[in-house]
Amino acid sequence: MSKEITSLKPQRLWEHFYELTQIPRPTAQMSQVTKFVCDFGKSLGLDTKQDKVGNVLITKPASAGMESTPTVILQSHLDMVPQKNSDVKHDFTKDPIDAYIDGDKVKARSTTLGADNGIGVAAMMALLEDKGLKHGKIEALFTIDEEVGMTGAFGLEPGFLTGSIMLNLDTEEEGELCVGCAGGADVNASFQYKDVEVPEGDVAYKISLIGLKGGHSGGEIHLGRANANKLMFQFLKDAVRDYEVRLSSIDGGSLRNAIPREAFAIVTIPQEDTQDLIDLVNEYEDIYKEEYKATEPNLIFKAEKTELPETLIPEEIQDSLINAVVACQNGVISMLTSFEGIVETSTNLASVKSSPGLVEAKMLARSSSETRKDEICSALESAFALAGAKVEIDASYPGWQPNAKSKTMDIMAHLFQEMFGRPAEVKVVHAGLECGIILGSTPGLDIVSFGPTIMCPHSPDEYVVIDTVERFYNYLLKTLENLK
Repeated sequence: MSKEITSLKPQRLWEHFYELTQIPRPTAQMSQVTKFVCDFGKSLGLDTKQDKVGNVLITKPASAGMESTPTVILQSHLDMVPQKNSDVKHDFTKDPIDAYIDGDKVKARSTTLGADNGIGVAAMMALLEDKGLKHGKIEALFTIDEEVGMTGAFGLEPGFLTGSIMLNLDTEEEGELCVGCAGGADVNASFQYKDVEVPEGDVAYKISLIGLKGGHSGGEIHLGRANANKLMFQFLKDAVRDYEVRLSSIDGGSLRNAIPREAFAIVTIPQEDTQDLIDLVNEYEDIYKEEYKATEPNLIFKAEKTELPETLIPEEIQDSLINAVVACQNGVISMLTSFEGIVETSTNLASVKSSPGLVEAKMLARSSSETRKDEICSALESAFALAGAKVEIDASYPGWQPNAKSKTMDIMAHLFQEMFGRPAEVKVVHAGLECGIILGSTPGLDIVSFGPTIMCPHSPDEYVVIDTVERFYNYLLKTLENLK
């Protein structure tokens, strides 16, 4: 693995980020990275502790003359989204991330980079070890499993944190000061059945939809990108209705907070109708390429002959599944009226996968409004329940309501203008942050979230803009000097 990124500035931040790329840290695989951070804190002689769920807290005393400054909590999450294309060989539980410099960006070869939220973690580590900085007492909170379930934030117990100000380092656009975010909930639907035999005289094809951009299902849901599951099932509805196609298996999407980039279906069809199926696939590829020519230039939709499967999904389950997925709301549902251009409510049809006797569909509903979040969850539940699926709603987390009287926001907005000669943009984001949950265990916190520019998170196209990292870090240090 090349270490070229360690030559970038600020050097210690990038050195720590490189170290993080060498440690497997997908969600739910936290033991190695939490040990790494604990060992780091102890090596500096700083008070380091870990709570019951695995969050790590490293406390650094105030620098000389700053003892009366309020205690500031710095917070980033340790896990990353493990995304790659189906043709890439990479085991996120074992293999390091191969980060490299590409012009003014840092990318990873064929996988997610983990700059979300590894840059925030690395900034906190660099700050903790630098003895020449001016700051009040710092509590550096490294949370676990943010990307799926926000387990670390939910597991925080009252009293674990003592600070009155929190700086969350998980926002992905330089110049944004985030003061609120959407909440979310998982909606999971499942169909159980007994597999049936393949009709005599059928042949099998693998239908593949690949090359989509995907991305963050919160921060990029408004960009009009295609959802691989929705496109695949729209095709399947026509194929089943008009050409006696039968569905054997489906594998679309992966993580609930990533817009699905790929979908694969194994279908069978009577031998005499195979050319009709191929023609239909070609027709749909032309339609999809035209519809998404601005957002999905690399879309590929194809049919390839494959081995005949042993079984099929029963026809009544197949039809119910297809109708439910086609009916499922996906994408932007409503926009905020108080913050122009910000999504209020959305859904992401994240994955549809089959295994013997079972098909599962997983969706993530987001909203800045708790009532609208409940409404969209209810709508999704109805679509799948009417189709005969078992539906469960869980992993609900609250949004973070903006604090219009935030003194921290005022200070940071003034500093940004002073340092960079332009105003910061105060925003509410549609992505889920841990801030609202942490407020539950530590009421009264004055919170602002910010960060460098990270593009295409939750997809293999993820990258961080290099020069924004140095500005972000210098801005963080200046903020800590001025929070008096």
